[in-house]
Amino acid sequence: MDQLVHIQLLEAIHFAAIKHTNQRRKDPAQTPYINHPIGVARILTHEGGVTDLDTLIAAILHDTVEDTDTSFQEIEALFGASVAALVAEVTDDKNLLKADRKRLQIEKAPTASAKAKLVKLADKIHNLRSIGIAPPVGWSEQRVQEYFEWAEKVTNGCRGVNPQLDSILDAMYADRRLKQQ
Repeated sequence: MDQLVHIQLLEAIHFAAIKHTNQRRKDPAQTPYINHPIGVARILTHEGGVTDLDTLIAAILHDTVEDTDTSFQEIEALFGASVAALVAEVTDDKNLLKADRKRLQIEKAPTASAKAKLVKLADKIHNLRSIGIAPPVGWSEQRVQEYFEWAEKVTNGCRGVNPQLDSILDAMYADRRLKQQ
């Protein structure tokens, strides 16, 4: 990667870190939230072989509008229209009920852009790994299973854009099914 790419990625990480400063994951250790978007971007680069800058920046920023006071206009001003559009594709509308947001993720996945599908796949991989290691506080085994089942429905709509990420998910879902037997 050239120097400008490094600078742009660091700007996105810095922006997301500020926006997510006081947020924690729901795991027992209350991991700093910023670890999640960084982990999503790392999955894309290290496991999916993704090098597209807009996709990586969108991965870093994918939860900023949904979970902080960030606007799409702010993302566009700082990172460009294509990154803002990509973040918009993977952002849930928090004004909707949780059940509706989950249903819409399943319904929208097949028609999402290839770059949005990459972010969604890596996001689910990171979440599934995290839940597999340390489920959120208060989650029963049944709730963990329900999350895996829902995530599989979402990711099934994203298949075909990255064979490496598809294979990772195939292995995760197969492993989960074995554990359920």
